[in-house]
Amino acid sequence: MLEEKDVLIVEDDPVFRVMLSGFLKSQGCHVREAENGLEGLRALRENIPDVLLCDLAMPVLTGMEFVEEVSVQYPMIPIIVISGSGDMADVASALRLGVKDFLVKPLNNIMVLKSAMLSVLKLHDSVVDSGDFSSQWVSIDDETVIDEELEWHIEELKANPRASRELLMGLMPDTESSLGNWRLNYCVLQSADVQPVLLDYTWLIDGRLAFYLVDSATGDENGTATTLLIRAFFNDYLRNRMSSETNSQGLVKVIENGMKSSGYASPVRAIFGVFDATDNSISLSSAGLAAGLQTSDGNYAIQGQNWLGNKAGNNESVRLKLAKSGGRLSLSEIGSASFSVTFKRIA
Repeated sequence: MLEEKDVLIVEDDPVFRVMLSGFLKSQGCHVREAENGLEGLRALRENIPDVLLCDLAMPVLTGMEFVEEVSVQYPMIPIIVISGSGDMADVASALRLGVKDFLVKPLNNIMVLKSAMLSVLKLHDSVVDSGDFSSQWVSIDDETVIDEELEWHIEELKANPRASRELLMGLMPDTESSLGNWRLNYCVLQSADVQPVLLDYTWLIDGRLAFYLVDSATGDENGTATTLLIRAFFNDYLRNRMSSETNSQGLVKVIENGMKSSGYASPVRAIFGVFDATDNSISLSSAGLAAGLQTSDGNYAIQGQNWLGNKAGNNESVRLKLAKSGGRLSLSEIGSASFSVTFKRIA
């Protein structure tokens, strides 16, 4: 429960701040208050709370600037944003900064806050030794799913395809990124009438790049929630297991186990890959999406196999060698969309 938990509230609205504080104190919490982001940072230097609650629209230091600073200086603190904005761009920005939940003012039922905090703290207790607060949806060690993160708007996203698309597009990473002598960039052309193909990627410290693409439209009304679940698993897997993996098959199996446990995920088409800059190799695991790899040495076809969520863990992965200059991975059979990812040597 919430007894004896330390909570910091960073909120410029005194009425709402007092309401939150009063409720949390009634639940046995130790509460501190700050009326803007600058005061919030000062409070964090004095003591690290169990949970941080903050607004986005604040003076002196905006809520998003505050969250970004906290994510850098205090990555161990779980953050719940309570904002008057339900704009999907704000939600996406907050999630990219590692926020654990996003609640919208006014809180018609204050118990929603209690539920969100209990979920955050449950995950905190299970990983306190490692300091990893990466996702409310997945506990990577036992491959089970906690259905609390973003619960407030999953039903809304089902009923509002436009909001779903805005959220997923807001989660797309930078179109260009470099590490050492290699650069990744992607080019996408997608119809505004369908749910998008989402790309996510991360450069690893050992010179590898892990990435995936998922066609959210193939998950029907659960496509957005399923895509967000995949994103949570991907990030957790990289933090906890990727250092010992040489390809993406283990990731596919973990995601499928989580999808089965979630109770709402739908099979979707995806493809996962690991590019190794040390030897110019790329490991690809198709989970329904077909693709073509083009290099100066030749072209290779990657056949679409079982969909993710439908025994994709049994699919075969392939390891190919890129030319010294790099190569381009292009998706095929994704309706009206066109998507390519280029790996290029720049020196």
